[in-house]
Amino acid sequence: MKKSLRHILTACAILAATPAAALDAEAINRAGYTDTIPDERSAMMVKLQVLLDRANVSPGVIDGYWGGNTQSAIRAYERLHGLPVDGRPDEMLWRRLTGMSGAGDDIVGTYTIAEDDAARLRPDLPGDYALLAEMEWLGHTSVAEAVAEKFHMDIDFLRELNPRASFSVSEQLTVTRPGANLDAQVTRVRADKSESRIFAYGAADEPVASYPVTIGSAQNPSPTGTHEVVGIAVEPTYAYKPDENFQQGDNDEQLTLPPGPNGPVGLVWIDLSKPTYGLHGTSDPATIAKNVSHGCVRLTNWDALELARNIDRGATVVFDN
Repeated sequence: MKKSLRHILTACAILAATPAAALDAEAINRAGYTDTIPDERSAMMVKLQVLLDRANVSPGVIDGYWGGNTQSAIRAYERLHGLPVDGRPDEMLWRRLTGMSGAGDDIVGTYTIAEDDAARLRPDLPGDYALLAEMEWLGHTSVAEAVAEKFHMDIDFLRELNPRASFSVSEQLTVTRPGANLDAQVTRVRADKSESRIFAYGAADEPVASYPVTIGSAQNPSPTGTHEVVGIAVEPTYAYKPDENFQQGDNDEQLTLPPGPNGPVGLVWIDLSKPTYGLHGTSDPATIAKNVSHGCVRLTNWDALELARNIDRGATVVFDN
């Protein structure tokens, strides 16, 4: 018997109202190339972001969405490898990236939450700098945040991949598998303001990596010209000087804030010869290349840590006009 028009319309309405299935490990690992850029979070885009991360062109947070940081990462990859620069995820790019990564290398896998992930958490961090200055450590606010940073993931995406997780020690999670840490001597960094990215160059002045960054603003411009790295600090304290930089809230006196991933400069401070300026981490990786900075160059904590491991004092940092 033929279905009535009413039955067909009802079935269509039900399908339209049914949300798309959540991504899972199998869908992401077997994702292939399509020439249509998805509007929503997709397995293809997760895979593309992980592959770019593995190719030393950071897309920032891995979240499965097409956006400016992923597009700029593609342009950076094309520049680093002498390809035509258009920022589009075409089939040739897909083949190159999957070939470099290895066909059998899973994009996502499992991770068991360790005790270190739950250590030194600070779930109720105040927003006021004066209150932060009274603390000893500005840690992650949750296990989910700690694990998301470890695997370069957006925290909401981590939760979507693990909808039943309680995020307790010894629990097994599904996580992305980003690239291994860069191992190269970085002697020069170029800050490209138009791309909101920095490019790192090796001993022979060959490009070795690129990271998305937030670089200053009209009110708080970054430096121009060439400067040197004069110091590198991991887990730095932060010297808040409202008379030299900016005023936070009602705090008009100098303060020293403790270290931690949720401090104003995150887990890294790379000091420049230009006083009060540096390259540093952030407490909010999802805002990189989207929100303004107070004149400095802000990276995700994991990208800042990678750069700090490979750069030494005396390296030059050039700011494009």
